[in-house]
Amino acid sequence: MPDIGSPEFVYWFRQAAPYIHAFRGRTFVVAFGGDLIRDGRFQTLAQDLNILVSLGVKLVLVHGARPQINRRLLECQLEPRFERGVRVTDAETLDGVLQAIGSVRFEIEAGLSMGLANSPMANADIRVAGGNFVTAQPMGVRDGVDMQYTGEVRKIDVAAIRDRLEFGETILLSPLGYSPTGEVFNLTLEDVATSTAVALAADKLVFLMDQPGVTDEMGGLINEMTAAEAERFVPRTIDTSRDLDFFLPCAIRAVRQGVKRAHLLSRHLDGALLTELFTHEGLGTMLSREPLETLRRATIDDVGGILALIEPLEAEGVLVKRSRELLEREIDRYALLEHDRKIVGCVALQTFEGSDMAELACLAIDSDYRDGGRGEQLLKHVVKEARSLGVKRLFVLTTRTAHWFIERGFAPASVDDLPMKKQALYNYQRRSKVFIKPL
Repeated sequence: MPDIGSPEFVYWFRQAAPYIHAFRGRTFVVAFGGDLIRDGRFQTLAQDLNILVSLGVKLVLVHGARPQINRRLLECQLEPRFERGVRVTDAETLDGVLQAIGSVRFEIEAGLSMGLANSPMANADIRVAGGNFVTAQPMGVRDGVDMQYTGEVRKIDVAAIRDRLEFGETILLSPLGYSPTGEVFNLTLEDVATSTAVALAADKLVFLMDQPGVTDEMGGLINEMTAAEAERFVPRTIDTSRDLDFFLPCAIRAVRQGVKRAHLLSRHLDGALLTELFTHEGLGTMLSREPLETLRRATIDDVGGILALIEPLEAEGVLVKRSRELLEREIDRYALLEHDRKIVGCVALQTFEGSDMAELACLAIDSDYRDGGRGEQLLKHVVKEARSLGVKRLFVLTTRTAHWFIERGFAPASVDDLPMKKQALYNYQRRSKVFIKPL
């Protein structure tokens, strides 16, 4: 993180502020495997979880224990057995599973309860709640293999979990479930986490894993995708050494069944959870049911966001300065481009009574989002709207972006070509260039 007082720190904090505001009172399900505990990384994660709790996030944690279970079984001279990456649990194996999970759970609760001086965990007070929140049923016979005491989630006690969350407690779920007849079943981490997130209609489901996220054919990380886009990355054959092969289908299922966002990110990077949640770029892969960017009409509630977007461009002289009062009067002329609830672009269409011309005005894109054709998208929207209103020609006044408009079919013109009302308002000191595009 940049030094406090530096421009980088101020930028980072301002970038995080909208997320801090938006996350208060939200429910996040965070899932991590036993590898994170084994490698001694949980204490760092616990500090970040404490920060989320302090910001008002309602947390449900789901842990795994695969390496600890394997070690325990080997100590008991039992050979671990798997079917398509899922453990086959007989009666002897179940005893080892219960012992290993109990040990891991103890470590997690101890880590969440420990306050470290000079750290975000100083004077921490995370209250951890557990219980028989998960009802399970046997997985049965899969591909001719009797999974025995390996089960799958049948039901989540949503009312009980929400009651503890409202009481200010953090829920810790182990990969175990109980049947109505009193049997105990060994469950998978991803099944418990996904079923819980869906049942709670959680705002976020986060998987911490070995891989950095979903990568393209060239190995580049894909930061955002819809569930439909993610489908093509689901492997036909599961590689049991890759967390992603198990977690990606669960993330897709979660967002399709009501979870707002699912995140896949590396467990190896310090601060990965905070970076993913509190920055625009993140560092993992985020899934959503629908595209994160939307184009919509502006409302009076958007005036503040538009001002924040255009003020830097006004200071540079790229845009004419607009007052809040003017924006409020003309807000119905604006269209907005939003990225995950953040205004990243705007444009206005000004018509003139008695004229077949209209003005494209206040085209602005956030500096962090100028790559990706967003200006083109807003221009196409204005052209479509202008045509629907019977406008024959679209004009723009600009001092800095002449070539951009020329490349998109605008031709140089003079002030005398503008509607009379616009000619009367033309600022000769600013000396904006006029460009017109026939529609």
